[in-house]
Amino acid sequence: MTINSTKPYLVRSIYDWCIDSGFTPYISVQAFPELNVPKEYIKQNEIVFNININAVNELIINNNIVGFTARFNGVERKLEIPINAINSIFAKEVNQGIAFSDERKENQEVMNTFRNSNSNQDSELLQEKKTRKPKLKVIK
Repeated sequence: MTINSTKPYLVRSIYDWCIDSGFTPYISVQAFPELNVPKEYIKQNEIVFNININAVNELIINNNIVGFTARFNGVERKLEIPINAINSIFAKEVNQGIAFSDERKENQEVMNTFRNSNSNQDSELLQEKKTRKPKLKVIK
């Protein structure tokens, strides 16, 4: 059984909170070469989008992508941003929202920690077994 990521659910909930509160929802996206976004707006490998209902059309936030149509310098573009590329979603007016950690990096760190702790435990058990004498008694 696989566990679904909480990220798309949190993005949708913060988006709904922003709209219900009258705030402007923004998403910060990690820019990578394969991502089809306006390159001229990328700063420090990141691009920020206003995803308010007045700023975009055809907004879709599902478990895999955030998709919308928006105008950049008068040119309409349809964007599909993978959920994994989203760094944060926040309300512009109050600067509140959620920042996400880099899941790939975090998962790798967790696995490395798990591997190291297991190997340390295994070596400790082997050393303990070597130093102890058996405690068996013969009963007649």
